[in-house]
Amino acid sequence: MSDSLKHVTLYTDGACSGNPGPGGWGAILEYGEHTRELSGGEASTTNNRMELTAVIMGLSALKERCHVAIVSDSKYVLDALRLGWARKWRANGWMRNKREAALNPDLWERLLTLTEQHETELCWIKGHAGHPQNERCDQMAVREAARFR
Repeated sequence: MSDSLKHVTLYTDGACSGNPGPGGWGAILEYGEHTRELSGGEASTTNNRMELTAVIMGLSALKERCHVAIVSDSKYVLDALRLGWARKWRANGWMRNKREAALNPDLWERLLTLTEQHETELCWIKGHAGHPQNERCDQMAVREAARFR
């Protein structure tokens, strides 16, 4: 971990009403005493796409290379990064194995590019367990999804 980099915490969550269905995402960036909230949604999407989009949009908001603690309740996102699955899918032409295509390659490509620009730390938290920033991200994501119903 580089001490010369700014240390940022990125909290994220995605939500979907139906899967697929209207969806939303929420992200909170914290740096020192500064906090920035971001959110958005889509009319027809999946929960996994919204989870990925939340992380992508949070990292995209950073203007310089940072040490980023990505805090999420999405094992899909965190395990694919932590265990190297997403990099393996990319190396194999977005195939999970010889017969099965990886889902969401467009978003994984963007996310991998962004994580390569920053020093990242991956932190899983249990969703809907009272964690204030996770709860806030969920509220934003649900609110955004409701805009498309």
